[in-house]
Amino acid sequence: MKEISELKFPDDMKYNESHEWVKPGDTVRIGITDYAQDQLGDIVFVELPPEGETFDKGDEFGTVESVKAVSELYMPIGGEIVATNGALEDAPEKVNGEPYDGGWMIEVKPDDPAEMDALMDKNAYVESLKG
Repeated sequence: MKEISELKFPDDMKYNESHEWVKPGDTVRIGITDYAQDQLGDIVFVELPPEGETFDKGDEFGTVESVKAVSELYMPIGGEIVATNGALEDAPEKVNGEPYDGGWMIEVKPDDPAEMDALMDKNAYVESLKG
């Protein structure tokens, strides 16, 4: 496992305590952080919901299976799933190699964009990891 200083946390994203990231926009992309993928190890399977389903903030929306464990994925904000990253079906290892780009998981149309305000910025998230 890497030291926190060796991991990447983009400035333009928001983070939650269960280690998902959110990239703001009209629709928001969601995935797991570099820290989460590093802790999990080699990811071998990703289960995502179908497009059109809606979830509340905090709901479980899928799972990530690694050689070490199966971990649940939680919605950092509520909304409707408008896209899923189908590439992860054949190449789940993209989450390890590029957690913020090719390894994104879902795109959501937010129910309440103000829920983003409760998420952490990069500095707060990194401090929470050190804590």
